[in-house]
Amino acid sequence: MYALIFRTVLSRLDPETAHHAAMPVIRMLGLPPFASIARAVTRPAAELRTEALGLTFASPFGVAAGFDKNAVAARGLGALGFGHVEIGTVTAIAQEGNPRPRLFRLVADRALINRMGFNNRGAAAAADRLARLRRRRHRPVLGANIGKSRVVDVADATADYVTSTRLVAPVADYLVVNVSSPNTPGLRGLQAVETLRPLLEAVREAAGSTPLLVKIAPDLDDDEVTAIAAMAVDAGLAGLIATNTTISRSALRTDAARVDAAGAGGLSGAPLRERSLAVLRLVRAAVPESFCVVAAGGVETAADVQERLDAGADLVQGYTAFVYRGPLWAREINRGLVALRRDARRA
Repeated sequence: MYALIFRTVLSRLDPETAHHAAMPVIRMLGLPPFASIARAVTRPAAELRTEALGLTFASPFGVAAGFDKNAVAARGLGALGFGHVEIGTVTAIAQEGNPRPRLFRLVADRALINRMGFNNRGAAAAADRLARLRRRRHRPVLGANIGKSRVVDVADATADYVTSTRLVAPVADYLVVNVSSPNTPGLRGLQAVETLRPLLEAVREAAGSTPLLVKIAPDLDDDEVTAIAAMAVDAGLAGLIATNTTISRSALRTDAARVDAAGAGGLSGAPLRERSLAVLRLVRAAVPESFCVVAAGGVETAADVQERLDAGADLVQGYTAFVYRGPLWAREINRGLVALRRDARRA
C-alpha cells in the first residue's frame, strides 16, 4: 500500500514538503490512545534488546539525525518501533538553513541528496523538548546531534559546540558531535585530527557523564578513518558513528543531468552502502570492544542491519529508506532481524 501511495502521490510532492506533511501524523502516533495501538503492532521482540553506551535499547535499530531535527516526533518514532532517535542536528544559534529546494530524491538509486544546512530552532529549544520527553514513560533512547552554527567562524567552533553541549547534554541520553556534514562551509575541515581532538576534549568535559560520540564522513581516506578512531578512544569518547552522507556521485543509476540539477549536498541511501560498511570495519578494527560503534549509511533491509551488526556495529541507524519504505519500516526491520537470527540458530 505504501509503495502505491509513494508512487502516485508522495513522489510528486517536493521531498521536504512531503516530510513536513508526514510529521504531524508521526507525532500523533506518540500520543494516547494512538501510541498504545501503534506499540502493540510494532513493539520489538524482547530478544532484540541491546545494551550499549550504558543504556538499554529496545532494538539495535534507530533513526539517524536529520529526520527529527527539533525533537518533536521522537515519541511517535519510538511507537513505530525504533529503538533510539537521534534528534538534530541542532546548533547553539537557531538558523533557517540553506534556501529551498534543498532536498532531492534519486528514486532509481533509493537515495536522497540534501543540503539542508542544519535548519533548526536552536539548542535551547531542543533542550526544552528533550527535558519534557525524558519525563515520559514510553520513549526511545534519545540522542542529540550537535553542529556548528553557520554564523560562527570555524576558528570559534569549539566554543559554539560547548554552548550547545551545556544546553542539551544534561537532557540527552547520549551526545554526538557532527563535524562531517558537507552542507556547512568549513565544517569537514574540523575532522583533521589536530583540530578535532581539542574540540572533542572540550565538548567531553562540558558533557559531563553523558556518553559522547563523534560522527565522521565516508569520504575520509582509510588512514584518516583509523587515525580519528584511535584519537576518539584516546580522548575518552564513548563511541563513533560511521558514517554521514557523501559528496561522491559515482556509480549512480539516476540520469546524470538530473543529478547535476540537484546540485551540491550530501548523498545518502543505497549508494552509500559499501563505503559505509568499509568504514565501519576499519573503525571496529581500530577500537576496543568496549568502544561503541554505530553504523549508518545505505541501510534499508533487515539483512543490511544484520550485516552491520555482524561487522561489529553495536547499533545501526537509518533515515533515507524511511522515505521509500514508509512508516512500518522499523517494524519490518525488527521482525526481519528476529527471523534472520532464528534461521541462523537452526543452521
